[in-house]
Amino acid sequence: MRARLQKFLKRLKQENLDGFIVSSPANISYLSGFTSCDAYLLAAKKEIVYFTDSRYAQEVKPKLKRWASLKKINGSVFEIIANTCRDLQLRRIGFEGRHMAYAEYRKIKGYLRPGEYLIPTHSLIESLRQVKDAGEIEKIREALKITGLALQFVRSFIKPGTKELEVAAELERFIRYNGAIGAAFDIIVASGPNSAYPHHRPGQKKIREGELVLIDIGVDYFGYKSDLTRVFFSDKIKDLTRRIYDIVLEAQRKAITKIRPGEEIARIDALARNYIADKGYAKFFGHSLGHGVGLETHEAPSISANFGGVLLPGMVFTVEPAVYLTGKFGIRIEDMILVTKKGCEVLSGFVHK
Repeated sequence: MRARLQKFLKRLKQENLDGFIVSSPANISYLSGFTSCDAYLLAAKKEIVYFTDSRYAQEVKPKLKRWASLKKINGSVFEIIANTCRDLQLRRIGFEGRHMAYAEYRKIKGYLRPGEYLIPTHSLIESLRQVKDAGEIEKIREALKITGLALQFVRSFIKPGTKELEVAAELERFIRYNGAIGAAFDIIVASGPNSAYPHHRPGQKKIREGELVLIDIGVDYFGYKSDLTRVFFSDKIKDLTRRIYDIVLEAQRKAITKIRPGEEIARIDALARNYIADKGYAKFFGHSLGHGVGLETHEAPSISANFGGVLLPGMVFTVEPAVYLTGKFGIRIEDMILVTKKGCEVLSGFVHK
């Protein structure tokens, strides 16, 4: 954790900030090394301070291991944060513009004195989180291992007459029994025409004979997430379905083969998107090609035409091209990729059926 904090403190110096209030649970977890809730973190060169209440104080105290002090909240947490900033003689105090509620900002500002300023920032910690270290990658691998086992397990439940919600429930039960804290997001089980809705919520609909079933599932393994999508077939694959499936799979392959350090992120998106467009289905693929995965299911980098920059070793993200035909079906194939020093590794393997 010290290495992460040192990098962040160096970043604060570059931004001309004396200290920084962290309010995002994911960002606090990143800097502290353990899952945090109902907490704030104040990072400054002189001291790192972790704020929480009596429900969590005794639990987190041994985890701080002398690298941070603990302040138990008794009264207004915003007044305590402001007073701590004053005690540390902080003048320019950064905060997360995307994550701190306006009401919280107003309360902290109200307790500050003249000459003490709150400075909004954007993605200072998120930019560091884009590149995963060895420990993070290992947790992501474990999350993916559980996810893969769950997808293999659920095959026997995908049959005509079974409700989408019943399949989702079996998946939820399985991942918890096999080491996950829980699902990383609401599990998607979409059968037949419902698979054309990218974020369909499973309901009482029963799987019908010959319908494909799209499952999008991720697990939470000690704070780190996974995200995979597979399409299952219970009968002979129809010609149009096979054609779309092959197009989506080839689009994914084209993108993955070009993933390496230094490659422009926008180009990876374009490779898959252009292939789908060349096959006549451009308007049926509307979302980005992928997104970063780590402490959050959706984080930087976004694998899209609008995300600048290049790929770096240690980045972990999804590649998930798709074609959605409203009223008929949707095909999405999603795998997680690790950028290595020389190329990439498909962390989730190529088990698509």
